[in-house]
Amino acid sequence: DLINCGGDLEYAKRAPIHERIPFFESSPGPDIPEMESPRVIKSHLPYQLVPQSFWEQNCKVIYMARNAKDTMVSYYHFDRIQMYQPDPGSWPQYMEKFLTGQVTWGSWWDHVIGWWKNKDKHRILYLFFEDMKENPRREVLKIMDFIGMNLSNEIVDRITEHTSFRVMKDNPMANYTCTIFIDNNHFTVAQNEEFDTFHQNQMVGTLIPFRFVL
Repeated sequence: DLINCGGDLEYAKRAPIHERIPFFESSPGPDIPEMESPRVIKSHLPYQLVPQSFWEQNCKVIYMARNAKDTMVSYYHFDRIQMYQPDPGSWPQYMEKFLTGQVTWGSWWDHVIGWWKNKDKHRILYLFFEDMKENPRREVLKIMDFIGMNLSNEIVDRITEHTSFRVMKDNPMANYTCTIFIDNNHFTVAQNEEFDTFHQNQMVGTLIPFRFVL
């Protein structure tokens, strides 16, 4: 949104993020067809559930992937604090649900692999959460290039600063839920080994460059 509006911070505060960038699958905000173009929407849908009309309209997609362990830990805590999410149960119970895909939006492995396999068929920019944490300005430039915007270094720096986790934490118009978790604080040695073995088996035949350590 900030890139589209040329880094105008005041314009970006015009409404809460769920109204400015509504969810495709369920949104309390404005009707998507009524939104002013270019429309920016967000979604958790796996690739196979995206309507065909989306691709027929040649829409651009920015897909953000996060490594499996951090996703599981983050998702577990999210489900614990959100009343509309199913009760995650205990940590061992949740790990079993996560590994078997019995969580909202299904299997993490099916999700990331599905989008990865199709990223060259459509206009899809596949990004990684870990890269964004490591060098947010670089990722802003990738997005800017992908959507065809050309902004000055000053504006890029402003966008990078305003979208940092430190700033978003204090922004009432943003949805800040990010924490970097260390898996050793949650996984026992046995759970770590079980997870790693499962992950390696699921990722056979793919070359997605996930990182578990920054």
